[in-house]
Amino acid sequence: MPHVTTPDGVKLYYEETGSGTPIVFVHEFAGDYRSWEAQVRYFSRRFRCIAYSARGYLPSDVPPNVDSYSQEHARDDVLAIMDGLDIKKAHVVGLSMGGFATLHFGLKYPERALSLSVCGCGSGAHPDRHEAFKEDSENNARFILKEGMKRFSETYGLSATRVQLQNKNPRGFADFQRYLGEHDVTGSAYTMRGYQSRRPSLYTLMEQLKTIKVPMLIATGDEDEACIEPSVMLKRLISSASLTVFPASGHLINLEEPDLFNATIDSFLDLVESGRWQPRDQRSKSAMLARDLTR
Repeated sequence: MPHVTTPDGVKLYYEETGSGTPIVFVHEFAGDYRSWEAQVRYFSRRFRCIAYSARGYLPSDVPPNVDSYSQEHARDDVLAIMDGLDIKKAHVVGLSMGGFATLHFGLKYPERALSLSVCGCGSGAHPDRHEAFKEDSENNARFILKEGMKRFSETYGLSATRVQLQNKNPRGFADFQRYLGEHDVTGSAYTMRGYQSRRPSLYTLMEQLKTIKVPMLIATGDEDEACIEPSVMLKRLISSASLTVFPASGHLINLEEPDLFNATIDSFLDLVESGRWQPRDQRSKSAMLARDLTR
């Protein structure tokens, strides 16, 4: 079974398809390496695609210590995958929890990123929601440990930003919910407790985020309420970023709208690969926006 080993000894399972410039796909909390199947099938025609399961997600290792799960570990696991596969630079595409990891990867290791696709990123990030999100994450961890993943998948899987997938693609939703129910109890609970409930608010990192120069695509669904405002904030802060909003879509945009998602990412990568991706023209920023960003 293919895997790479992180510096702290965790084995991460991965699947590799295709050849060419590498793309590393980083999944969300409720997903795993299988979440990217539609993207791997599409992009492997001309890219080297790597999808992996995060620590705590089978068939990767499930560390027994909650301190082995954090925003820093998730960020550095992207690097471990690349180092383990002798990849010097890659396009990194992440959704939700994976979007946070992708963003933090770009902050810490910009020299290793060809581009960053930060999708569905922002849950719990807004200052008005941050403490409640941390509390919700801890409550989710307790629920998982008490009730198990099958029961958790029946509740969390039907959250306000996931019902869109159920309405658009019942068969795809059934697969999503089944995969979530198969996840390891300890790994999922500790991911909630160690990673989700402890990650910093993006709004405390605004000065650092301004320094990102790597080409970035920010993507969110227009019904993903928790991610819309943070996505706009990121767009305003990061001069190398562009923002796209998927209509009538929730949190799982790569599953809900795979054709649109693939075409959007493909167009972005084409601009980056051809050297035509340009930072924002500073003349496009209004005086009002400049005042907002200094507050």
